[in-house]
Parts: sequence; C-alpha cells; structure tokens
Amino acid sequence: MGFRCGIVGLPNVGKSTLFNALTETQAAQAANYPFCTIEPNVGQVGVPDERLDKIAEIAGSQKIIPTQLAFVDIAGLVKGASKGEGLGNQFLGNIREVDAIVHVLRCFEDDDIQHVSNKVDPLADAEVVETELLMSDLESLEKRVPAAEKRGKTGDKESKIIASVLGQALELLREGKPARLTEPKDDEEARVFAQAQLLTAKPVLYVCNVAEEDAAEGNALSATVFEKAKAEGAQAVVVSAAIESEIVAMDPADRAEFLEELGLSESGLARVIRAGYDLLGLKTFFTAGPKETRAWTFPTGAKAPQAAGEIHTDFEKGFIRAETIAYGDYVSLGGESAAREAGKLRQEGKEYVVQDGDVMHFKFNV
Repeated sequence: MGFRCGIVGLPNVGKSTLFNALTETQAAQAANYPFCTIEPNVGQVGVPDERLDKIAEIAGSQKIIPTQLAFVDIAGLVKGASKGEGLGNQFLGNIREVDAIVHVLRCFEDDDIQHVSNKVDPLADAEVVETELLMSDLESLEKRVPAAEKRGKTGDKESKIIASVLGQALELLREGKPARLTEPKDDEEARVFAQAQLLTAKPVLYVCNVAEEDAAEGNALSATVFEKAKAEGAQAVVVSAAIESEIVAMDPADRAEFLEELGLSESGLARVIRAGYDLLGLKTFFTAGPKETRAWTFPTGAKAPQAAGEIHTDFEKGFIRAETIAYGDYVSLGGESAAREAGKLRQEGKEYVVQDGDVMHFKFNV
C-alpha cells in the first residue's frame, strides 16, 4: 500500500529544506528507518514508532522494518497555475497524484531571506495555493454538476448521486471553502466523491516553519495557522527547518541531548512523518520473529483479511484466521509464548477489526 504526501509551498518558505532534511535524516538512520529514492523528487521514509524497537527486542529480531510513507517534493507554484501559468499544469497534475498535501508555511521573520510578497503572512501564503486548487476544482464541477443534474431528471440513478454530492462540493467551492468539508450522506455518495479526485478534497497538513527559538511552542504566526487548520478539519505541526538541518549533520548519538536542550522531545521531522500518517487515517500492525520485526500499514476499520492482504494478496485470498496479541500484552508479558500461556493470544476470524498495535500471525491456505 503506497501512500504519498505532496510537499507544497511558495518560494523561500523552507519547502525544499524540509524535503532534503526528511530524506537525509532517513538515509542517516538506515539501520532502523530506511530511506530510498524512487524518483528524483520522491523520498520513501520510515514512520518513527518506538513500539517497533520494543517488539524487536523481545522477539530477538535481526532486522527492523518500519512502515513507510512517500514524500513528494512538488514543483513550485505561481498565481495563475489553474490557468496554466508557470508550471501550473505540472503542479496540479502532481497534486492530483498524492494522497495528502503537506503545506509548508513561513512563520519566521528574517531580513536576509526575502519573501515573495515582501511580507511574512502564512495565511496569505496558504490562500495563494488554495485559490489555485479551488479554481481548478471549481472549473471542473461547474461543467460536471449541471450535466449530472440534467441526466438525473431523466431518472439516471448514478447522475442523481453525482449531482447531490458534487453539488454540495460545488457550493462549498463557490463560498471559497475546500471540497473536503463535503459530507457524503451514504457509501454511494462517498464513492462518487472519492472518484471525483478533487484537489481541495485531499487532507492537508500545515507545517509551520518557525525560528529556532520558537521550535518548542510556536509563535503568534503559527498560532493563526493552527486556528485555520482546526476550522478546516486539517492538521498543523511546528517545525524549525534550521534545527532540522543541524540535526541531519549531527552524530546520531548527540541528537537526543541537542533536542532536550531546546525543550524538544523529538525532531520536527518525526512529527511531520507521524502527522502525515495520522492524516491519512492509517494504523499499524506488527509481525515479529527471529528474522525480523516489521510494521505494516492498514486503513482504519480494516478487517483481518484486508490486513493480511497488506503482506501478500495470497494471505487475503486464503485467509483462515489471525493469531493476535495486543501490543500492551505482548510487551508486558514478554512475547508470544508468554502471551499464549496467559491466554492473551487470540484466534480472530474474518470479521475481526484490526486494532492499532496488534501483533499478528496469519494462517492461510491457497
């Protein structure tokens, strides 16, 4: 299951610095959190998860393999992108291919780094990108919705569904609001809405790039972004690109002490990676043994056969049952054997809804 987060932002906000730090940090931590380059502007990074190390220690695993997210450094944007200005078509095309948008916003003052608008205003910066995405969606739906309404009057069921849910999205767009605020009333509308691939329907994570002294608590500028995110049903995190660049250059053994001196419990990049994972509604289950402990991604609400399919399609096709231990039981009891003896290893069937942190072993037959 490949999930891609597209990193966007105006010039001089720290977008490329964030992407470079993400990729370089992961490369430096290859033992536990591997990084690989898929394309020149795509980095595959491991999702930090302390549970992985604890399970691996108990299982005596030779290898640790985290679950993965792809971050895409998307081409820069200028006003008029929705009309093809600059790299507009390429930009919008790249956005359409990602599952979530990581929007880097400048929340720091620095006279040595010029802002394209000569004023630091993260909300105005966000509006530039959002307007182009909104205009693209608006142009698409203003053609599609009337056509669906017309066909719906003839009794076409699918057209009625399209007109209903995309009509709601169109009204939001006309009000200057993102399509992700649309509320499909049932599974059919949800299906049609997802198939529309609207740019403003994609979940958004705002990354507030702050000065080093604001890395722990943020500042007044980042606070306005957090308010915006809350109002939109989006998420926001605070990062100091300057600090992240320093961390990348450090000996890994010195990083924890450096962060502690700054009042930080973890790097900003770890927060970005994890927030991106959460933003997509993803959870993690684990497999563990002497050879490796591995984290696997699954969508919230997935049942055991679907989770098994993340490992191999044959596991899902021939699913019999899943031997399952809750993470807390696995750690507190000291592994699979002790959990089995204590009656904490459960035999779960096809209807079991997998929980975050489950340690699982699948039985299948094909």
